[in-house]
Amino acid sequence: MADQSDAKTALHYYLQQARENLIWKLDGLSEREARLPRTATGNNLLGVIKHCLNVEAGYFGPTFGREFPTPEELVPLQAFDEDPQADWYAREDETKDGLVDLYRRVGAFADQTIQELPLDAPGHVSWWLPGAQAVTLQRVILHVTCDLARHAGHADIMREQHDTAIGLRRENSGVPDGHDWTAYVSKLTKLADQFE
Repeated sequence: MADQSDAKTALHYYLQQARENLIWKLDGLSEREARLPRTATGNNLLGVIKHCLNVEAGYFGPTFGREFPTPEELVPLQAFDEDPQADWYAREDETKDGLVDLYRRVGAFADQTIQELPLDAPGHVSWWLPGAQAVTLQRVILHVTCDLARHAGHADIMREQHDTAIGLRRENSGVPDGHDWTAYVSKLTKLADQFE
């Protein structure tokens, strides 16, 4: 784990963990399984990855006057005028492995921004409301980490719906081994039913 005495290192560590926790939710899935909508609004595991990689590229790029080396691989802002969900699904010409690779490259790009700038480095988020666009690197790291953690939770539930693969991290799920989930769900259902 990161040296907690260094705030920047600690913030960066948690951002990296959120990123990795998202990516591992695609382990072992086929293209179809990764793309398959799992909610009434079309949420899918690969779409979450695509959304998050575009979030990181934007916040750690243009916000601080930097451009991702291959911007044509990202969803341009003008794409949202035609399709407000443009970054929430993989197109036919995109693959699971390709988007995971792109996310890792975006992560390295974001990490470089974090390494090169101090926490109080000023930035400008052009897509935020006027009057709220001025930020610092510290605020952006916190904002993006919270956003990724939220989406990692979405991904965790979608993956659980698929094959019960749940947990915080690959190496330590934080979920009890050998638990009788059927009995547990029955117990919770009975408790809930008391309030009908």
